Amino acid sequence: MEDAIQRAARARYGAENDIRAKLDPQSGDLRLWRVVEVVDQVDDYFKQVSLDDAQKLQPGAVVGDYIVDPLPPIEFGRIAAQAAKQVIFQKVRDAERERQHEEFKDRAGEIITGVVKRVEFGHVVVDLGRAEGVIRRDQQIPREVVRVGDRVRSLILSVRRENRGPQIFLSRAHPDFMKKLFAQEVPEIYDGIIEIKAAARDPGSRAKIGVISHDSSIDPVGACVGMKGSRVQAVVQEMQGEKIDIIPWSEDLATFVVNALQPATVARVVIDEEESRIEVVVPDDQLSLAIGRRGQNVRLASQLTGSAIDIMTEADASEKRQREFIERSEMFQNELDVDETLAQLLVAEGFGALEEVAYVEADEIASIEGFDEELAAELQSRAQEALDRREEAAREERRALGVEDELAEMPYLTEAMLVTLGKAGIKTLDDLADLATDELVQKKRPEQRRQRENNRPEDKGGILAEYGLSDEQGNEIIMAARAHWFEDEAPAAQGEDAVAETSQ
Repeated sequence: MEDAIQRAARARYGAENDIRAKLDPQSGDLRLWRVVEVVDQVDDYFKQVSLDDAQKLQPGAVVGDYIVDPLPPIEFGRIAAQAAKQVIFQKVRDAERERQHEEFKDRAGEIITGVVKRVEFGHVVVDLGRAEGVIRRDQQIPREVVRVGDRVRSLILSVRRENRGPQIFLSRAHPDFMKKLFAQEVPEIYDGIIEIKAAARDPGSRAKIGVISHDSSIDPVGACVGMKGSRVQAVVQEMQGEKIDIIPWSEDLATFVVNALQPATVARVVIDEEESRIEVVVPDDQLSLAIGRRGQNVRLASQLTGSAIDIMTEADASEKRQREFIERSEMFQNELDVDETLAQLLVAEGFGALEEVAYVEADEIASIEGFDEELAAELQSRAQEALDRREEAAREERRALGVEDELAEMPYLTEAMLVTLGKAGIKTLDDLADLATDELVQKKRPEQRRQRENNRPEDKGGILAEYGLSDEQGNEIIMAARAHWFEDEAPAAQGEDAVAETSQ
């Protein structure tokens, strides 16, 4: 009301004035006044007053004071009353929006029930009682038919403050929706005895959850299934018949992957922790079952474990091992100048790179059957010479690309890395210093395989992603490249100081 009256008074006396209104809530009395500043010289006659005039209004006023100049009550005409009415309505709407935001802002992640109010362009607007929420098309269960007046349960995904009021976004397709439904149906989950460690969904079709029990006397899978499947069926019905695989979670990633790929039988699991990839070998007759319809089974297992999973048959795995064996044997033959038998012995013992031969303990090579200390020392010497040749070849290629020698002084960077940088157009210290850490060393994410499957552009990671540098090492490289910027600034600052002293 006071804001509305102030706006009407400004329309009457001029919008340039700083007019205040006070309404007594008990008696309804209205007081209006204008606030002005006491100054020596008046520049703004609407908001300032001279010292002489100020002392007439308020004896003892001094320069810098703000004083009150009372105004007579105004008669509200039709236009002023309409403007005041609009202000009151707007304030009420703002208060209602603020109340809605305060009520729902801390409820993200909760399950809420509402009534479908309308369907607009595929988005479902749900009446939540004292607010409205929206289930966007991508957060709905595919092929689910929703009609006006239906009661629906959904997850509060997020609450955002926007100009048109708080927007409450709901979801029925998010994995957390399934987790919360299980918490409602399974008392052990609600009490924290059983924990859902991971969940993955293909909404409307199939889902997988990994569960673990903190009480050894309770079977987590059996508790979630319930008597004759009653508990899991309640969740399945709410999710429109979505099939749910309940999997025992394990700290051992290989065991968890085997469980996650059920009902397929897994023969062997090979984990690449650096690339966050898992290679799974299955019998030939289990390949289609492991992959699932349109890759669904392996896709859900990949989401559940957080790693990209490659499925191959035993025949494919054998062929791959044979190919790698031949490639490594040929590399040792060429680089170490040894015969085929000796090269194959090295590969069979687990040596796969020249660095492993050059820098491993000599006793480890000498312990191979048929080897001795003299042969081990000779092999290590040849491996170091081969590495030196590679380094020299990479140095020449780097210089041919125009990469400055200053970059070779940066920590952790090898000549091979500098060649990769040169091919990417990074040839000077300034070029390297301008990069962000993720542009330099960010590793490829596990989702990239799924991106390729969906024909989406692949994120290639950082320029040096293939070399396995950590973020800390990337930061150190970039800060070392930027060091000359600060060295250039220091002499300039000293020069300015010297000029200042001379002028004084």
